[in-house]
Amino acid sequence: MKRIMLVCSAGMSTSLLVSKMEQAATEKGIQADIFAVAASEADVKLQDDSEKIDILLLGPQVRFMKSQFEKKVATKGIPVEVIEMKDYGMMNGSKVLEAALSVIEK
Repeated sequence: MKRIMLVCSAGMSTSLLVSKMEQAATEKGIQADIFAVAASEADVKLQDDSEKIDILLLGPQVRFMKSQFEKKVATKGIPVEVIEMKDYGMMNGSKVLEAALSVIEK
C-alpha cells in the first residue's frame, strides 16, 4: 500500500486530482491511499507517525514551500516533489501517479 499526500493552498483544488489518481491506481492494480490536505493541515498529518507517508506532492501553487517541507520531513525519509504544472492543469492523474511511484520506487 502506497500513501501519497498531496498538498495545495486550500486542499480543494487537489481533490479532483486525487480522484483521477485513485482511478488510475485502480486501473493499474496498484493499492494506494491518496489524499489531499491544505498546506496549513499538512504539519498535523506529518506528525502522525501511525501511518507512514511514502511521498509528499506539492501543487504548483505552493511550490515555494518545497524547501520548508523538505526540512520538516528530512528525518522521516519522505521525498517531496512538485507536481508538474501541465499534469496538474490537465488533471492527469495517471501521469502524476506514475511520477510519484517512480520516486517512491527509487
